[in-house]
Formats: sequence, C-alpha cells, structure tokens
Amino acid sequence: MPPVNQNNMDSIPSPANGRKYYYLALGDSYTIGESVPIGENFPNQSAFYFKTDSFYLDTRIIARTGWTTEELEAGILAADANSPLRTEYDYVSLLIGVNNQYRGRSVDSYRPEFENLLKKAIRYAGNRPSRVVVLSIPDWGVTPFASGLDRNRIAGEIDAYNAANKSISQTYNVQYIDITPWTREAAVDPSLLAPDGLHPSGKEYRRWAERVALWMRSVR
Repeated sequence: MPPVNQNNMDSIPSPANGRKYYYLALGDSYTIGESVPIGENFPNQSAFYFKTDSFYLDTRIIARTGWTTEELEAGILAADANSPLRTEYDYVSLLIGVNNQYRGRSVDSYRPEFENLLKKAIRYAGNRPSRVVVLSIPDWGVTPFASGLDRNRIAGEIDAYNAANKSISQTYNVQYIDITPWTREAAVDPSLLAPDGLHPSGKEYRRWAERVALWMRSVR
C-alpha cells in the first residue's frame, strides 16, 4: 500500500458505478490533521482504506484546531447554516475534548457537553448508533510540546476524560476506538509526530484510519 497523501488520493478516481457512502467527521485538530497534508488526516485516510472498485466515501469534516466541545457545537451549527449538512450520513466519527482538558476544565463539565455532541452525531447517522464511532483523546503530554510540564498529571487527566467519553459511548451503544495507547508510543518514536512536535503524523493517523475503515466495512 503506497503512503497516503493528497496526490495519491486524487490520482485514484472514484468508481463510475460504485456506491457512494457519506461520512461526517466531527472534532478538532486531531480530526483536520494539524501540521500534516490534508490527505493524511485520519478521515481522509479512512476513506482511502475504505474504498474499493464498487464503493467509496464522500467525506465532510467539521473540525478546527483549538476547538472545545462547546466550540464544536457552535461550529456544527455554523457549518450547517453555510452549507447544509445531510439529514443522514452512513458514518459519523467524533473525537473531541483535548482542548477542554488543556484549558483546565473539569471532567464533570465535559460529560454533558460530550453527551450532547454524541446524541447529535447519532442523529446525523440517521439515529443508528451502530454507524457512529468515538475515538479516544490522544495523550499530548508525551510530546516535545509538553516539555517542562507535569506529564503524569496530563496523562491522568486524559485518562479521566477518556473514561468519561468511553462510558457515555457504551451507554449509547456506539463504536469506541481507544487510540490513546498508540499516541503514547510517540514518547520513544518521533516518527509518530508531525513536524510541530505536538500533533500526530500521517504515519500515526494511518493506524487510526485502518481501524476506522475496518469498522466501516463491518457495518456497511
């Protein structure tokens, strides 16, 4: 499999008679792929690995670096007003919360905001929880960006946030993919980091994308 980048994706045409599936990716910098080419973020890599000669993904991403849960909520409303969202998507992914943690907000304040976003994601999936996937929050505390900070505290807070979003995900019977252990490998493998020394590299996103695409195929 060749490395995924925008040129690779553009060079492979969508099948003329293939079925189009619609995918909505909601999140923050980890969803848009800050500091990597657009084709290397995990939603676009997921589309790459999902695609065959008979079906492919039409992907829409609503995400921005720095967004918290409440800012993603506002961003979804703004995106819908600017270019209306579909009433039903085949797949919806949600990855949000790192900026809540970074800004020192409590897990107790995160829970209801995450739950509201998850319920919205389920509605966009046509009220089919089986078509929604939540990804856990990466641990940015292992990155060079966190040098001089209390890495153990960051890890503990990330774990607490993920315990909350996993519990809520299980309550609503959506798919949950724990990518946090992978992101911690960046402490000893700098190839898993983007040039900014904070966000994941395309190599790291590839691992997420392969899992997401596998899930997509399982419920197609």
